[in-house]
Amino acid sequence: MITAGCDVGSLTSKAVVIRDGRIIGSAIIRSSSRPEISAQKVMDEALEKAKISQSDVEYCVGTGYGRDNIPFVDLARSEIACHARGAVWLAPATKTIIDIGGQDCKAIRLDKNGRVEKFLTNDKCAAGTGRFLEVMAKLLGVSVDDLGKMSKKSREPVTLASTCTVWAQADVIQYVNSGIPLEDVGAGVNNAMAGRVATLANAVHAQREVAMTGGVAKNAGVVKSLEKLIGHKVTIIRKADPQLAGAIGAAVLASDVKEGRA
Repeated sequence: MITAGCDVGSLTSKAVVIRDGRIIGSAIIRSSSRPEISAQKVMDEALEKAKISQSDVEYCVGTGYGRDNIPFVDLARSEIACHARGAVWLAPATKTIIDIGGQDCKAIRLDKNGRVEKFLTNDKCAAGTGRFLEVMAKLLGVSVDDLGKMSKKSREPVTLASTCTVWAQADVIQYVNSGIPLEDVGAGVNNAMAGRVATLANAVHAQREVAMTGGVAKNAGVVKSLEKLIGHKVTIIRKADPQLAGAIGAAVLASDVKEGRA
């Protein structure tokens, strides 16, 4: 059986193709202003890697903020449901999921059967999202990937007075102009990010095992700080790019539907 999942997010769009429980194609692209175009483009890339055509896909589930505008999906499901299913498929012991997207952050607690028991979402403010890190990295003149490495080199991380993106920018500019080492400023940014995310995780009473999905899972500085704040080790999914978790969950849910499990 071949199924697919398409996750159209605010900053990136992802697609995954699964055949008999194995990922055979995937893709990640920058989202455009038109979800339907982003969806088709990313799915075409995933299908090309899988060496199949769209007609070979038996069932496709869409998710993400643009899920209702994906013309080729058979079913649309929430990001919460798809990230939960994807995380458990990638790391079966998962009980809590922290997903940091481009413009939102989600903390999801699962029950013993892997079903969503409680969740909270921060989608009203850029703080605690991938966008926050993008803005700060640009101010520091480094890539988002390099921002994550700064925590390892820092000796005295700065403290940002606010996690509000606007006020945090002012703090960062002031620190840089004062000659504070960039590593210390970058580490402060990572810590501020982790603090915002930890608030959500603690509010859902995060339980082991904690899995982190989304692009920010690749930021070691945020992950390390987050572990200290929530008191649990955070599992970074290695089986696939953590940014693909939502699309993977959508593809697995598509299999569940076809096989009568959902």
